[in-house]
Amino acid sequence: MALDKSHALGLVHDGNVSPSSASFAPVGTFTRLDGAELKELAAAFGLGDVREHRSIAAGTINSNYEIQTEHGHYFVRVNEGKSEHDVAWEARLVGALAGEGVITPPPLVALDGRPFAPLRGATTKWMSVFPWRDGRHLAADEVTPALADAFGAALAQLHVAGLALPEAWRRGSIYDHAHLVRRFERFARVDDPALTRPVAILREELAEATAASANRRRATQGMIHGDLFRDNVLWAGDAISAILDFEQASGGSLAYDLAVCINDWCWTGAPRLDLAAALIAGYQRIRPLTDGDRNALPVELRASAARFTITRITEVYLARVANPEKDFRAFLARVEAWRGPALGQLAAAL
Repeated sequence: MALDKSHALGLVHDGNVSPSSASFAPVGTFTRLDGAELKELAAAFGLGDVREHRSIAAGTINSNYEIQTEHGHYFVRVNEGKSEHDVAWEARLVGALAGEGVITPPPLVALDGRPFAPLRGATTKWMSVFPWRDGRHLAADEVTPALADAFGAALAQLHVAGLALPEAWRRGSIYDHAHLVRRFERFARVDDPALTRPVAILREELAEATAASANRRRATQGMIHGDLFRDNVLWAGDAISAILDFEQASGGSLAYDLAVCINDWCWTGAPRLDLAAALIAGYQRIRPLTDGDRNALPVELRASAARFTITRITEVYLARVANPEKDFRAFLARVEAWRGPALGQLAAAL
């Protein structure tokens, strides 16, 4: 696993921080692992001696590390705030999807037979280890119709693999419609001029999503990633090298998952309908949309744009998190775009 954020990596040799990282405070590292703890982790997975390691200052939830051992190159994730049950669920899912051919690195199995291991301290945290995948993320303006087509096919492969898994594995989404309504109501009366217009728009969007609930349920239901933005996909040239981060995976509408992707992959300040058409074409080459999927997709484009507007208001704007890459206004712009003629243009092409 690799990130195109090498400036945020502080390489460590034999426990000594390199000069290039000595003054750098990695904003995405919440649990600091020293050489002894990483040695213990490597032993738990039978990885041999740790030769190099570095923290990866990326992501807003987990602590991540890159390690080189005598047996290979690995990505280590400290699953912050997760129960053993949640870590086990995700590990089982990712392992099964990889086994079905999805381009995602499966978690390594520790010597005790579990695909994770404990980091013991005041409280137990669970650590996952994955084979390292080289690659980089695409910027919005780097997405071409050919790459969108390739990504659409990969998304369809993920959905087909998920449909082959037991229905009992489909846990509920933590961002379902009822949850989003509750979040919205918590900030709808906040006295903030910057939220007056967004609140009015989001109130209408949530009402539209409620009215379309029967239509949304008729779309194919399966296993969804839920957050397959460009920063969760690695590319090696024109080929995908890894699909990452299944933390928000759940049961849900495959049309919704497709809409989430269109909202990120096919946007450069306005909807790129050429990219959306290519993404959908690539998807349908592997898994043709049903009538229910086609009818639900326009609704889900608006609903998913509203979902990320709401969560960015609550988790970034109101929480006063300095993260310009997650400004709620960027997704509010998508909501407004889909309220215009672009939605009808895309629907006509389905």
